[in-house]
Amino acid sequence: MRGGFRKCTSSKLSTNGGFAAGCLFLVAKGSVSPFPKPDKEERNRICYCIGQKGYLSEEGQVYRVTGECNNDTVDVECGIWITNIGTVAMHHLKVLSMSVSQATQRKTLVQPLELENAKEPPLNLYKPKEPYTATIVSVESLVGPKAPGETCHIVINHGGNVPYWEGQSYGIIPPGENPKKPGLPHNVRLYSIASTRYGDSFDGKTASLCVRRAVYYDPETGKEDASKNGVCSNFLCDSKPGDKIQITGPSGKIMLLPEDDPNATHIMIATGTGVAPFRGYLRRIFMEDVPTYKFGGLAWLFLGVANSDSLLYDDEFSSYLKTFPDNFRYDKALSREQQNKNGGKMYVQDKIEEYSDEIFKLLDGGAHIYFCGLKGMMPGIQDTLKRVAEQRGENWDAKLTQLKKNKQWHVEVY
Repeated sequence: MRGGFRKCTSSKLSTNGGFAAGCLFLVAKGSVSPFPKPDKEERNRICYCIGQKGYLSEEGQVYRVTGECNNDTVDVECGIWITNIGTVAMHHLKVLSMSVSQATQRKTLVQPLELENAKEPPLNLYKPKEPYTATIVSVESLVGPKAPGETCHIVINHGGNVPYWEGQSYGIIPPGENPKKPGLPHNVRLYSIASTRYGDSFDGKTASLCVRRAVYYDPETGKEDASKNGVCSNFLCDSKPGDKIQITGPSGKIMLLPEDDPNATHIMIATGTGVAPFRGYLRRIFMEDVPTYKFGGLAWLFLGVANSDSLLYDDEFSSYLKTFPDNFRYDKALSREQQNKNGGKMYVQDKIEEYSDEIFKLLDGGAHIYFCGLKGMMPGIQDTLKRVAEQRGENWDAKLTQLKKNKQWHVEVY
């Protein structure tokens, strides 16, 4: 595969049935082949091909790839191979022009698809007396320096032995002895899973958690009192790759994503780390290529945090907004940066009130509505919904009863 770049016009890629979307191609004289790791001399001969089949032509340093499945055209400059096919750093590739629908609606293949076969969600496969020992893969801080506290994204390798569905939780048993029950382990702490059943590596072997580090500050001195810090959250946020972790579960059915109607509307309301299950939903809906689930409805996320530095997974959600503008809406309530209509702090219930007419119409049409976050979020939200219902001439208590009866109302607070 040496001898310079291939020079051709409208030469069909010899795909042998087609390459997966997002495949890397070595472009060289005489042939185009799928991704083998290139040697040093060939690293600058790699182009990023978007599409499953295509036509390639050279225009200076630009390689034009036209998808065979439609007439959209994507221009990319040659990039540099820097890592394996699963984690190519896209910022090394300059995108000149592309159709958003062509370039970004390509979804990631997942495996094993046998995870789609179960008719019921897995429940309590591992219990506190016999937990599963998993391994920490990575710990990454999600927030900026101005966030009031640290939140971490933690990837755990369970080897495919603790399967789960989107919307479920894992139990975590931190190491050490329960101070209230000497000689016994700590109590289980529940954390909503922030990934799909295939995990962030799309292979069904990992699960991700979104964890806010619980730190206690003495109200008089203002200094941290480590003896009162959250045991489990600090254990998780301080973990290193390779560390062992005891997990139980999975548990929970109330927050499962209903998939019987792929054209349904899902309204998701989160504060802080309560966004965890919704990240799983949205990756399944917009990122993964699941043959048995093709979403055509509306997903609408409301996320309430303190400020811009506190936003969680904002890059992911913003990319869905650009890619799927007809199927995704994303509204943020930043309490320390935005004001509501009365000049006060902007909380998530204020955003709900702002769009209340639309939300009520969607609920009347069968939309599902989900709430996840701290318990303190619900009174303000309930008050807002009740006030809006009364303004519309509706009885909120009766409406709420009907929503619960129809299984449209999903709440998980902690």
